[in-house]
Amino acid sequence: MLNSLKTINLQACVGPVFSTYISPGEIVFITGSSGCGKSLLLRAIADLDEHKGEVRFNNQLAKDTHPTIWRKQVGYLPPTSFWWNDVVAGHFAKPEDSLPHMAALDLPKEAMDWYLYRMSTGEKQRMSIVRMLSNQPKALLLDEPTANLDPKTTQSVESMIINYTKKHSSSVIWVSHDLDQVKRVAHRHFVIDGKQITEQPL
Repeated sequence: MLNSLKTINLQACVGPVFSTYISPGEIVFITGSSGCGKSLLLRAIADLDEHKGEVRFNNQLAKDTHPTIWRKQVGYLPPTSFWWNDVVAGHFAKPEDSLPHMAALDLPKEAMDWYLYRMSTGEKQRMSIVRMLSNQPKALLLDEPTANLDPKTTQSVESMIINYTKKHSSSVIWVSHDLDQVKRVAHRHFVIDGKQITEQPL
């Protein structure tokens, strides 16, 4: 099935076992207390950390896929954005293609010319979402993408991800502490409690 993400008995170095199939267009939320392994789980799926088990995208194993290709298909948004160029535009292959996403998050087109030092935490967070989507990933791994954002911008991000998911039939795993957000956005909801991860009714 196109754009499906599947984990088979996946376990990061520290954390619970997670086994599920995520359909195209499906948004799956994972919640749990701080330090329970949510971020480790996403990093394992992104093939950034050592793990046991298997991860497949469109039935293609991560371990059999070149890391560059895997991370282009399976986009990972970390909880803290990372930047390597002094100017925002230096992080985009085609900055002009990202203008619609920027407008949706109330970022002016001039933001491409901003220096990183003058940007707030929230601006960096919004721009990191734009940067991730500019690569047009087919699956999204989102680690608290709205944690530093105000309610209005949070709703804008939620709408953007929902629309992107529908347009591209993407599979999404979204880590959050916001249970109201889970109710607004999730198709399924898993909770990590100790070494257990269980699906909860919405």
